[in-house]
Amino acid sequence: MRGSDPTGPAAAAAGPRTEFPFTLPRGLVDGRGGVHRDGVLRLATARDEIDPQGDPRVHRNPAFLTVLLLARTVTRIGAVEPVDSTVIERLFASDLAFLQDLYRRVNQQGHTGAEVTCPHCGDEFAVDLAGVAPAGS
Repeated sequence: MRGSDPTGPAAAAAGPRTEFPFTLPRGLVDGRGGVHRDGVLRLATARDEIDPQGDPRVHRNPAFLTVLLLARTVTRIGAVEPVDSTVIERLFASDLAFLQDLYRRVNQQGHTGAEVTCPHCGDEFAVDLAGVAPAGS
């Protein structure tokens, strides 16, 4: 919910956050030319990280691990459900890189925040890559 503190008392009472909405920089283009940009990434489980290791596509090309991890944890992109490896393979490279970074932040760092610098004025500020506004904004 925009304008609320995602780490405040209400969030703690609701339990840990396990799903993270996102907006892709370019968007997934479907077969009819529609563009889907909004989606949801869920936290990875141990099984999500372990099972793809045995996939023959990963043995042939270790970079394919990223595709399988995202296919398991991205639950929706626009109206596209379910999201599978074929869907992830159709993403533009910039969108794949965005999701790789979001996956890393959520699953390894435990947050979706990033420090950025305005290219015009040089001011530094925090943004939430999952689209959650900080408290008071």
